[in-house]
Amino acid sequence: MRSRGTLMLFIAAIAGLAAVFLAARWMQNQGGEKGRIAVANADIELGGRISPEMIRMADWPEGSVPSGAFSEAAKLEGRVVLVSIQRGEPLTEGRLAPIGTKGGLSAVVPEGKRAMTVRVNDVVGVAGFALPGTYVDVMVNTQDERGARNDRDHSISKIVLERILVLAVAQEADRDSTKPKVVNAVTLELTPKDAEMLDLARSVGTLSLVLRNQTDPKAMAQGSGATKAELLGMSKPEPEPAKPAASAPVARRAAPRPATVVAAAPTQSHNCVEVIRGLSKVTECF
Repeated sequence: MRSRGTLMLFIAAIAGLAAVFLAARWMQNQGGEKGRIAVANADIELGGRISPEMIRMADWPEGSVPSGAFSEAAKLEGRVVLVSIQRGEPLTEGRLAPIGTKGGLSAVVPEGKRAMTVRVNDVVGVAGFALPGTYVDVMVNTQDERGARNDRDHSISKIVLERILVLAVAQEADRDSTKPKVVNAVTLELTPKDAEMLDLARSVGTLSLVLRNQTDPKAMAQGSGATKAELLGMSKPEPEPAKPAASAPVARRAAPRPATVVAAAPTQSHNCVEVIRGLSKVTECF
């Protein structure tokens, strides 16, 4: 009886091992064939150059290999990344700058764009919330040239650039960080025309950055800016309408005075009347 129980335990153990083996084989078959691709062995910052120690080969299911993945680590040495890459993420061609690109911020500036740095402080830099990857508007406060020189009553504030991408703050270009950073310089991505506008704006007045929603692509209608008179509700005097020129007086012709007829007593031979015309007086007889 005792030997029979031992035999049953032995058979159960064999059956369990067989089940585990068959389940593992089935799961392996479900995963399909596997290949090896290059993945990041450490965090790589935007604009960073890939070195051999930053790469490792990892098994990857053949059916889900990312487009542009590398099967040889040697092909990645010296390449520059266009985005921040976390450890374990696959390295693909779409995330890399062209071969021969030097590392640094210049590698991530798109073709046809420029990078320009402006000086900021904790107020101008939106309390440190203007981080790499966010969008800002650029506003300038200056004097209206139509006003008198050094006259504060003619101050004007106007948004001159809209939806400008922040490339870096100080010397950091990491777009994954969300913690505010108060810095003294911000680098913006601009078109050549926008770069000219920004350079002129910082030379004629004081700059401010206005943080905007990253998903808001709309640009507001260009206005004339906000003035001190508008801020304080002081209406500007409207010019008085021009009065018509006075015409020369026209000499009025005196109306002829009506003739006054005065009846006269008849004489013995004629009937006569006295007629007064103006200042003259005549006697008409008939």
